[in-house]
Amino acid sequence: MSASEATRRLGIEPWVVVVALGLLTGLQPLTTDLYLPALPQMQQGLGLSASSAQWTLSVLILAFGVGQLVWGPISDRVGRQPVLRWGLGLYVLASLAATLAPNLELMLLARVAQGACLSAAVVCGRAMVRDLCAPEEGARMMARGMTGLGVLALVGPIVGGLMATHAGWRSTMGILVLVGAAIWGFVWRKLPETLPEGRRQRRLEWSTMGRQWLRISTHPTFRAHAMLTSCTYAGLYVYLALSPFVFIEVLHVSRTAFGVTMATLSLSYLVGTIVCRRMLPARGLLGTVRIAGWFSLTGGAAMVLLSLWQVGVGGQVSALAFLPGLWLYAFAHGIHQPCGQTGVVAAFPHQAGAASALSGFVLATVAFLVGAVLAWWSALPGWAGTIHPLTLGMGIGGAMTGWTALARVQRHGLPRTEHGAIA
Repeated sequence: MSASEATRRLGIEPWVVVVALGLLTGLQPLTTDLYLPALPQMQQGLGLSASSAQWTLSVLILAFGVGQLVWGPISDRVGRQPVLRWGLGLYVLASLAATLAPNLELMLLARVAQGACLSAAVVCGRAMVRDLCAPEEGARMMARGMTGLGVLALVGPIVGGLMATHAGWRSTMGILVLVGAAIWGFVWRKLPETLPEGRRQRRLEWSTMGRQWLRISTHPTFRAHAMLTSCTYAGLYVYLALSPFVFIEVLHVSRTAFGVTMATLSLSYLVGTIVCRRMLPARGLLGTVRIAGWFSLTGGAAMVLLSLWQVGVGGQVSALAFLPGLWLYAFAHGIHQPCGQTGVVAAFPHQAGAASALSGFVLATVAFLVGAVLAWWSALPGWAGTIHPLTLGMGIGGAMTGWTALARVQRHGLPRTEHGAIA
C-alpha cells in the first residue's frame, strides 16, 4: 500500500503526517540543542565542572535509548496514539522539573525523565512511517519530515543563544515546556492511529521481546542501517558535547554568535534532507547513501586538518575555519538519517516499533559511551582547553560513517527475500 492510499484509508491529510513526523523527530534536537549555548552558563550557575555539565546531555541520551526499548514494543501492542499522548504529556512535566532544578542531582533526574519520555515521540514517529510506507517511499517521507526537523533545529540554537544572553539558562529549559505542550496538542487533535488492529502484536511478553530483538539484531539490513545512524550521530554528538566550551570559552565566541553558528549547521542539515528527497527517486537508497558517505569522510577530514594546522603553526584557529567541515558533516547527516532510520525498519513491517526502538537504543548507547570518553579525554592535561578532542573526535566519526555508508550499507542496505531478491 502506498502512503497516499494509507492516508486516504485513515481519512487524514498527507500534510498532517509530514508535520507530525517533523515535530515528533524534531523534538529530540530541540531538547539536546536548545540549551547548548547556555551550557557554560548552567555550569557556572550550578557550580559544576565542565565534565559534570556534559553529563546533563549524556544521561538524557542514555535514557532516550533505554526508553525506546520500552515504548517501542508497547506501541506495537496498543498502537501509536496512546504512547504518544502519555509520552508527550510526561515530557512536559519533566521539562518543567528541569527548568526548576536547583542542583546537579535534580537536574540529572529531570533530564533522565525528559529522555525517557522523549523516546516515545521519536520511536512512534519512525514506526509511523513504516505503518504507512514501503522502504524507499518511507525514506522520501522521512526526508520530508526531517526537513521540518531541520527547521526546528535551525531556529532552536538561535533562540537558545538569545534566551541565554537575555534571560538566563533556565529560560532555555522553559521553552521546552511550551514546545512539548504544543506538540502534544497537535498530536491529540490532528493525528489518528496509524497502526491497524490486524498488524498489532497480540501479546506483550518481555521474554518474547528479547528473542525478537535478538532476531532483529542479527538481520544484516538492520545492522547496516543501525551502524549508519549510530556512526553519523556519534560524530555529531562530539560537536554537541564539546562545541559550547570550545567556541565560547576557547575561541571566545559570544553565546548569540554560537547559536547562529549552530543554526548554520542546522541549515546545512536541512539542505541535506532536501537533497536526499531529490536523489532518492533517481539513485535509490543505496546510491544516495553512497554519495553522502563521501561527504561524511570529507567533513571529518577537514576537521582533522584543523588540528594538524594548529599544531603546525602553533597559533589559534579562527572559529570561521571550523564551518566548512561542520557544514559538510551536517549536510551528509541530513541524508544519512532519513535513509538509515527508514532502513532499520525496512525488513520488519510487523515489528517496526521494536526495530525502531532497538536502533534508537544502539544509537543512544553509542552516543553515551562517546560522551563518557569525551568527558575523560577533554579533561586530560594537554587536551583540556584545546580544540583537539572536538576536531579529532569528529574526524573519527566521519571515517566510521564513510566506511559504513560505502561498504556495509552497499552490501546489506536493502532487505532480501529467502531467494535473494530485493524485497
